[in-house]
Amino acid sequence: MSAPLLKTPLHALHVELGARMVPFAGYEMPVNYPGGILAEHRHCRESAALFDVSHMGQVRLAGEEAAAALESLVPADIVGLAPGQQRYALFTNAAGGILDDLMVTRRLHGGTDDLLLVVNAACKDADLRHLVTNLGSRCLVQPLPERALLALQGPKAVTALSRLNPAVAALTFMTGGQFNLAAHEVGLRGAECFVTRSGYTGEDGFEISVHRDDAEALARALLAQPEVKPAGLGARDTLRLEAGLCLYGHDIDEKTTPVEAGLAWAVAKVRRPGGARAGRYPGAETIALQLERGATIRRVGLTGLERIPVREGAVLQDRRGHKLGRVTSGTTSPTLGVPIAMGYVSVEHAQPNAEIWADVRGKLQPLKVTPLPFTPHRYHRG
Repeated sequence: MSAPLLKTPLHALHVELGARMVPFAGYEMPVNYPGGILAEHRHCRESAALFDVSHMGQVRLAGEEAAAALESLVPADIVGLAPGQQRYALFTNAAGGILDDLMVTRRLHGGTDDLLLVVNAACKDADLRHLVTNLGSRCLVQPLPERALLALQGPKAVTALSRLNPAVAALTFMTGGQFNLAAHEVGLRGAECFVTRSGYTGEDGFEISVHRDDAEALARALLAQPEVKPAGLGARDTLRLEAGLCLYGHDIDEKTTPVEAGLAWAVAKVRRPGGARAGRYPGAETIALQLERGATIRRVGLTGLERIPVREGAVLQDRRGHKLGRVTSGTTSPTLGVPIAMGYVSVEHAQPNAEIWADVRGKLQPLKVTPLPFTPHRYHRG
């Protein structure tokens, strides 16, 4: 018998707003609201959309060794993080595969430094065990189940959030800080939040960690802003795919290395061979070898040359029928109006404009290898 689905602190609000709820990573989550995925996607690209991402895991690492300890599990530069700086990181295994991808922010919290980790919902229990097993003797590993997470995304997100605290506008992409939001809307004390200028849509925007008891009031305060409408998992998926961003368990997994995934940039220079803190993370030898010699397969963007969308799992082949790889994510782009996909192919077929065919229910669909992202990133870098 399967366990009952968990609910985020915004569940009642989703139901009130007419969301279509679906099971996702053990939670009952909104896939879309009455206006539909297409409208939500376009609203995020044009204005500001509010996503509930409270199903994701939040973990605090604290102690003098926290940064160095975390570096033993990821190839990122964590020791070099300045206060308020955020970084994308990857948990790797002994073979160089990706156990999960995560965001790491160094905070000044209560007068002392700590690290805030945000991990994927489907991986958070395994990630927590991984952290406790490997780092528990070196630093405090503290899960934060009492924290909700909201993502406000889109070019007008800063306008809307600034009404709740004008100071958030000073943040730049991949930085964060502690803010009291909407004191006049969320009760006299306001909502004490940790806000980062980041997200997974390719747009400017913010992710807001807030205590679960304040989450609904804060969400209502944001939805009361004229620029903001709610959006669900459906639009979040089409937005991140247009932005060329990986979804864990689909585009990356424990059998995929950062180099194969086109994420070599997440292996910091200081952690590479010859760097001051080279290696000393799981799979470092395999990844170093691929950085030097290249991988045999590569994640690529694919644009359909016909109107039929190509979905995850479709086999990719050359004109003679030789298998090249498979599609890992696919949809029809709401922005471009054409089928787009990501997948893995042998490196000799990964060059831009190379023509590849996908087997869609027994019929071959032509695709063109396309540089990622499909739509330009619009992050606020200052």
